[in-house]
Order: sequence, then structure tokens, then C-alpha cells
Amino acid sequence: MSAIASYQNCSGQSMFRHCKTTARLIRNAKEIAPVTHLPTTPLSAVSSNVRTNIVMNNDVVDPHQLEAIFQKKLALRSKIRKELKNMDPIQRSQEDTAIQDIVLESSWFKASRNICAYISCASLREVDTSRIVSEILSNQTDGNGRMRKKLYVPRVEDKNSNMRMLKISAVKDLVANSMNILEPSLLDSDGNQHEDVMQASEPVDLFILPGLAFDRSGGRLGRGGGYYDVFLKKYQKLAQEQKWKQPLLVALLYSLQVVDEESIPVTPYDVPVDALVSPRGFIPISPVAIERCD
Repeated sequence: MSAIASYQNCSGQSMFRHCKTTARLIRNAKEIAPVTHLPTTPLSAVSSNVRTNIVMNNDVVDPHQLEAIFQKKLALRSKIRKELKNMDPIQRSQEDTAIQDIVLESSWFKASRNICAYISCASLREVDTSRIVSEILSNQTDGNGRMRKKLYVPRVEDKNSNMRMLKISAVKDLVANSMNILEPSLLDSDGNQHEDVMQASEPVDLFILPGLAFDRSGGRLGRGGGYYDVFLKKYQKLAQEQKWKQPLLVALLYSLQVVDEESIPVTPYDVPVDALVSPRGFIPISPVAIERCD
């Protein structure tokens, strides 16, 4: 089955959502019945320890320590993957809806003009982003033709952790890669290159990030490729050079993907997130998230 077909042809009783066409899913995303909104986690319940054990510098890291950390990551990835595989499909659907409701109704999402977001992949058991994508693509311009929101989505370039974020204007800009994952084509339907966010004239306001596991100190466990960590470091450096405000890094996660505080094994190469969105609500972690989300 193609990536587009597997992204859309939905059955409420199946483990994954399967959708006939990506365009139909996103066009119909707003018609999904709303669920009871869950409360935002109060700041008093958020850890005040904002991951101080990550040191972003050029210090030499002991290879033995790195190996121990990598082994811990492998074990945690295996555990979370099994739990995601066994997750009840009805619960998954309910949590997808709740998470997207929280994002779409938040002040930080509504205020964001330039957004980088992932295209959710059912086979990877990622939190669904179809309604978020739909909302951004349907609000690209106002009534006078002025740009309101831009959407940049990831495109993997090689197996060496190199990834780009390219602007798309419609679902038809997405194609299936060799892993059957949807990503932007190099050229749009008119034969023009998609804008690369690293060459954009305006800063990114918001990154919506996937992952396997997260803790309340901002630790994020990815899938092992390092694509997001490498890209985020590059973009943060660019924002600093341009004297732009750093983007808000928000991760989406199912309830089972939250682990104990500071349980995510990290290295100096890992980039922490600013906030989490789970079915229970929005969890600000960094001072940036607390400031922007008052």
C-alpha cells in the first residue's frame, strides 16, 4: 500500500489509520467530532528543574559514557515501541483528537506565523497531525491576500542525519519517499523549488516535533537517526546569527510516551524541547515556553 493510501484510509478498529487520499483526510479534518477538552497543566505542577544536565558545548565526551547512554536509549526505544504497538486503537484515536484540539485552540499556535511541523506517519505510530496541517494550509492568506501562516515540513536528504524543512502550499506537494513516508517534493506543481526554511527571510515561530519518549525536564528520545537534533542545532545557530527570537519547540506525545523526570538519557548533542502536549494538556518546561504561553 502506498504512503498516501496508508496515511488516509481510516478504520476505527484497526491499529493504524488508513486513509484513501491525503487530500481528503486534510480537507475533512475539521469535520472530526470534537471531544471534551482536557485542562492545561498548571504551572505549579510543572517541574522547576529545566534539564540542567545537558551542556551544549564543545567539550570532549568520554566514548565509554556515550556508549552507556546509547545502550540506555536503545532499551528505552524498544520498550516504548512495544507499548505503542499494543496501544488500544480507540484510545489512540481519542488521544489524537485531544492533542490536536489543545494545539489548535492554543494562543501560541494561533499567534505563530511560520511553522515547521512533521507529517504524521501511521506506521511509525506518531501522534496524528492531519488537522494541524489542514488548519495551517487553510489559513495561508487573509481576505486581502496577505500571508498569514506558512508551513514547512521535513524532507530527509540522506542517511547522514541531513534533513531540510521545505515550504508546502497544498497536500499535493507531498510525495512518498523510499521508506514510504510522505515528504515534500523538490519542485512544486509549477516546477519551482520549494522554499527552504534555512533561506527564509523571516524566523520560524514554532516547531511541532515528534519523538518516541519525553520527560518533564525537556528530554526527547527520537528514533536514533539524529535528524531533528542536527537540524534544530543548525536552525538555532541561524536564529542567533540573525538576531531572531528562538522558535518554540513543542513535542506531541501520547500519554504512554511520558517517562519519569530526567529519565531520558541525553548527550551534549541532544536538543531539549520547550514544551509538551499530551492528552492531559499543555506542559510548559523552559522559560521560553512559560513566557510565550502565559
